[in-house]
Amino acid sequence: MATNSCDVVVIGLGPGGEAVATELAKAGLSVVAVDERLVGGECPYFGCIPSKMIIRASDVLEEGRRIPEFAGESDVRPDWSEVADRIRDEATDDWNDQVAVDRLVDAGATFVRGHGRIIGPRTVQVGDDTYEASKGVVLNPGTSPSAPPIDGLADTPYWTNREILRVESVPGSLAVIGGGPIGAELAQGMSRFGVRVTVIEVGERILGPEEPESSKLVADVFAHEGIQVLTGVTISSVSYDDGRFRIVLDGQEIDAEKLLVAAGRRANLTDLGLETVGLDPAAHSLEVDERMRAGEGLWALGDVVGHGAFTHVSMYQSAILVRDILGQDGPTADYRALPHVTFTDPEVGSVGMTEKQARDAGLNVRVGLTDLASSTRGWIAKGQGLIKLVEDADRGVLVGATAAGPSGGEILGMLTTAVHAEVPTDTLKSMIYAYPTFHRAVESALKDLS
Repeated sequence: MATNSCDVVVIGLGPGGEAVATELAKAGLSVVAVDERLVGGECPYFGCIPSKMIIRASDVLEEGRRIPEFAGESDVRPDWSEVADRIRDEATDDWNDQVAVDRLVDAGATFVRGHGRIIGPRTVQVGDDTYEASKGVVLNPGTSPSAPPIDGLADTPYWTNREILRVESVPGSLAVIGGGPIGAELAQGMSRFGVRVTVIEVGERILGPEEPESSKLVADVFAHEGIQVLTGVTISSVSYDDGRFRIVLDGQEIDAEKLLVAAGRRANLTDLGLETVGLDPAAHSLEVDERMRAGEGLWALGDVVGHGAFTHVSMYQSAILVRDILGQDGPTADYRALPHVTFTDPEVGSVGMTEKQARDAGLNVRVGLTDLASSTRGWIAKGQGLIKLVEDADRGVLVGATAAGPSGGEILGMLTTAVHAEVPTDTLKSMIYAYPTFHRAVESALKDLS
């Protein structure tokens, strides 16, 4: 067994871990970057990028189908091979991370392929080699798809996000367990390619963490597009026989050619050696401070620190973590204005608190709500959507907002700025809003606060 010395070991090279390793190496530190899977993590290979290619393609199909509403006739014929080729060739290099590895090495880091495990303070073992880090260890192990404990499910060839994003052809029918962002996005994407889709959600509504108005909006669109949505159900069992899935619910059965399980993710913490540094390997997440410190000479970031499984959160945290290791001053972690977008059509962009969260926090809440379709741009586009603002009336600032509709994620930009900078709502009301834009509906929502 060889023992090696370095400044920092980074375990897990998802977006945040890769950024940390790259920036520290560029700063002149000796960095060992470890991953047993693909450098870049879930996002470029099995998440954000390929899924958005599906969504972009399905949106184009839907726009084609809407031509008779606006401009004449259309005959839309989906071809999944175009999407599969683009995912394989453009997004993932056929699920090969050599470009990412080269980028990391060119920055000055040492890349080690394998499973990294902490065996003591500032010490990591990978295979037969041990690495002693003078400054410490950074953990970015990410998460993996999890499956609910449904009778029979584990014995079936169900898909997770990792399998569905590699398919070469679409099935005739698809059942989706889980009505969160992943399930909703892929359900609509598949449906627009001609797949008969059923979404099964045990909660009372799809997109449960979002504002109820957003959930209803997307559910209504799904119904209009022929996607069956079942909510508030109990799944008794799942079986697979003769090329078909059978999902038994309370009161009915669903039959489908394929099954996608999109019912959450679990932190990859069980085999990291956390017990050797006084941490609980059975924990659901790692507790860190505002500088991403999980202990002496130990930092963590990304999905496992419990502030959302979003690439942009991990990248945000990576900059804070790098500054801390390099001893530089700068802002510490602040999640008051954490934005996220579900890329269904219509998009649902949210930031900060929901109305319920704000009321539960004891704030004096005022809500402004407007229908995007009532705006001039919404009317022109025949678009569906809404803007919802949540104000702390005592301070006169927004603490949360939702922009759902065409370009909902883009409208969210100005609302995120308002929540983050605590811009007074009186100031927002005094702004000039370009006409006719979707974001002009924010002005109407502000007026509704009164």
